[in-house]
Amino acid sequence: MTRWFLPQDTIPSAWFNITPHLPKPIDPPLHPATRQPIGPDDLAPLFPMALIGQEVATEPWIDIPGEVLDILRLWRPTPLVRATRLEQALGTPARIYYKDESVSPAGSHKPNTAVAQAFYNKREGISRLSTETGAGQWGTALAFACAQFDLDLKVYMVRASYDQKPYRRVAIETWGGEVVPSPVDEPDHPGSLGSAISDAVRDCVAREDTHYALGSVLNHVLLHQTVIGLEAKEQLELAGERLPDVVIAPCGGGSNLGGLAFPFVPDAGVRLLAVEPVSCPTLTQGRFEYDFGDTAGFTPLLPMYTLGHDFVPPSIHAGGLRYHGDSPQVSALVRDGRMEAVAYPQGKVFDAAVQFARVEGKIAAPEAAHAVRAAIDEALAAKETGEEKVILFNYCGHGFLDLSAYDDYLHGRLLDEQG
Repeated sequence: MTRWFLPQDTIPSAWFNITPHLPKPIDPPLHPATRQPIGPDDLAPLFPMALIGQEVATEPWIDIPGEVLDILRLWRPTPLVRATRLEQALGTPARIYYKDESVSPAGSHKPNTAVAQAFYNKREGISRLSTETGAGQWGTALAFACAQFDLDLKVYMVRASYDQKPYRRVAIETWGGEVVPSPVDEPDHPGSLGSAISDAVRDCVAREDTHYALGSVLNHVLLHQTVIGLEAKEQLELAGERLPDVVIAPCGGGSNLGGLAFPFVPDAGVRLLAVEPVSCPTLTQGRFEYDFGDTAGFTPLLPMYTLGHDFVPPSIHAGGLRYHGDSPQVSALVRDGRMEAVAYPQGKVFDAAVQFARVEGKIAAPEAAHAVRAAIDEALAAKETGEEKVILFNYCGHGFLDLSAYDDYLHGRLLDEQG
């Protein structure tokens, strides 16, 4: 039987800041025009000052506002689940746990930061937000959050996902957001997160009532997600585990990976593993250098692993992982050897997703399925060695609005890549 470990009414009261725990400081973002380090005034047209402050914060803990906690308590703490049926199916001595972020209103981890960003913008007097979304998880999460604080929202959805995932579009509209396919000026282009970011930033800077909200990559976004790892640490203790041997999460821009993994960075001996698609292998094949976060070059230049800001990946179903760059914090951890990365083709990912669904009962989002694949491989490696290791992964979202991907897989229509 699958076992659940859920502390009653326990939710972190502060976010964990990874910055003081990085092996060495990260180089600053650069202004897109001058190529000089940016200051708070440069970011003020895009973000509220509280979030700008969190971008450069060095204190180890940052208090979560009570208004944010009140909304997070609608679904937090999320369950930590031991996947005993999967363990039995694999015949592994490993113990496999997953943090179930699919129980949020939007069905993923994304509301953890969406609620915080909506709150800080409302407090600063902003009445409208613009944003991009890849698979639609971020767009749905921000639409939910904006509804809680009476904010208008315009979502630029990557066109490939806009066409593949119509019900995410419906969810955004149900919560009151407006959603259009991106790029807005190239109707035959499949789109990318980079081009959608360009559309959203262009929208933001043209209006005084609007700020821009980002669902991944930036320091403040990953900061807000650390409630995942903080809860998981406490829940593992309740399960009788001291620490996991390996912590696994999918990585597009880095939000759910950072959310689960960052609180474990100070713990020596805990491996941290990022999982990405071979069609967009930013950490495994990209270059570590300064690059724009968007296609048009509107955003600051960030020091990160990148495939080039004009890179357009194939239209795989894991739309949230189709990003050319990565979080500077995640990139620094990989560069400095504290975090590992692996890439899979989506055929192997869906092999694992279907196995997981049939033994554990959970239909994973294509992004979450990347972590399932890596967890299974880690468990099979433990079977070969006889090692009783503890595996923790982030089940970052359900796949009920991604069933077209499973339909393609089950009927032999799934685009695959080498790797």
